[in-house]
Amino acid sequence: MVRMKRVRLRISGGVQGVAFRYHTVDAAQRFGVTGWVRNVPDGTVEVLAEGETAAVDEFAFWCRMGPRMARVEDVKVKVEAYGNSFDGFEVWG
Repeated sequence: MVRMKRVRLRISGGVQGVAFRYHTVDAAQRFGVTGWVRNVPDGTVEVLAEGETAAVDEFAFWCRMGPRMARVEDVKVKVEAYGNSFDGFEVWG
């Protein structure tokens, strides 16, 4: 049986203005997770991702590093109830 997972990530540091959201979409597609990513007015990036547990965990690990131009300082992770709510992964806002 495949286990499914949903996480909400709040990523802080130098993560806006470096194409973090668009690299995140690419990473999500590579790992096979669905959900969304958006900039938050406080300078952080928020991600909601769901899929197979191993894929979500690998994607969350990627978010701790981010794209080359980003400077990730912290990632807060909140596990939520899996919702099977998305068909793909996109930039919100």
